[in-house]
Order: sequence, then structure tokens, then C-alpha cells
Amino acid sequence: MYNILVCDDEKEIVDAIEIYLVQEGFQVFRAYDGEQALAILQQQEIHLLILDLMMPKMDGLHAIMKIREKSSIPIIILSAKTQDTDKVLGLNLGADDYVAKPFNPLELIARVKSQIRRYTNFGAAEPENSELVYTTGGLRINDDRKEVTVDGEPVKLTRIEYNILLFLVKNKGKVFSIDQIYEAIWKEEAFGADNTVTVHIRHIREKIEIDPKNPKYLKVIWGIGYKVENIQ
Repeated sequence: MYNILVCDDEKEIVDAIEIYLVQEGFQVFRAYDGEQALAILQQQEIHLLILDLMMPKMDGLHAIMKIREKSSIPIIILSAKTQDTDKVLGLNLGADDYVAKPFNPLELIARVKSQIRRYTNFGAAEPENSELVYTTGGLRINDDRKEVTVDGEPVKLTRIEYNILLFLVKNKGKVFSIDQIYEAIWKEEAFGADNTVTVHIRHIREKIEIDPKNPKYLKVIWGIGYKVENIQ
């Protein structure tokens, strides 16, 4: 059974989300501000967090910043703030997905299941001797150990960043559109995926490139998409 923490200052919303999650077999923990959410995360094993942005005491954005200092659990932002700037800010701070209020409960549950599936697959044990390693130039990914290095130096990526980079490195030299990247990683139809993918791409560049504005590995093909260079 997976544990889901739902954090929103509106009790009625927490109640409604809990009903749907429990029906799907999840165990639900409740919080009504960012401070309560952080306290529960310290006390319980939580597999996914659904988090509102506008809350008293500690808002969702500050909570995400604190959580990402120690944890990579999936975070789905749930907020009435639908502007792209708020969505991008949440993703920039480390959230994995964004659902705007009013929300379709079935869509929210589908996104929860999708994030849980990716999270558990990412951390699943691999055969000890398979050693799946992908390289291009000085960039090296050991997919058994979920390790990324550039010129021998370790690079710390979020789960989504890792999956995007692995997908592109596995297909080095091939150009993929934003929609193709989104559908390959999120396993769902791309709809308004531009900001989501672009933010993650920028984060990857900042971590693997010496000069992110003049990238060596992860390049944009204007008007088409992105690719990882095939460097021998």
C-alpha cells in the first residue's frame, strides 16, 4: 500500500481527494499547511505528496524547497493559481506535476498513479551484473545504479530529469519534439507540455554543461526539438 500525503488548507478539498484515493487503495495522510506537511514527512514513509500552493504558515512553494533538500518523492502541485508563471515556478523548485483547481478527480488519480509508477520503477532493484551504461563524450549514465557523471564528476538529477536525459542519451543524435519527449517520459498524451519539458531541460543543462548557454551535450534544434549529441 502506498502512502499519499494531501496538503491543502481547505478541509473540504482534502476530504474529497481522500475519498477518491482510498477507493483506489491508497492510505492518506492529511495536512493543512506546509509546516504540518514537513512534520508528517519526517514521521511517516510517504510515497507521494499532493500540495496546494496558497496556504497559511508555510506556503507550498517554500514547502517544496524544504522537501527537495532531503527527498525526491513525487510532488503534484494542486492550486487555483493557473498562470504559467506559477506552474513554471513550482516545477523550477522541484515539483513533478501540476493540476489546476477545479480539478477532475479521475485526472488527479491518473496522475497520482503515473507518478507512483515512475517513482517505484526508478528505485527498483536491477540485476547485479547487467551494468547498463550509456555514454557520449564525457557524459556517462549507469542505469543499473541510476548514476550520472560528467568527466568523472557525479551529477545529481531529479527522477524526471534523469529519465529525460536517459531517453535522449539512449537515442543520441536523434531529434525529439517536446511532445515526443513528454509522451515518452510521462506516458500520456502531451497537452500544453512546452513549459513542463522546457523547465526540466534547462535544469539538466545547468547540471551537465560547463556553459549551459553554449551546450556541448544537450542541444536545441530550433523549431523542432532537442537532442543529445553523439560524441565519440
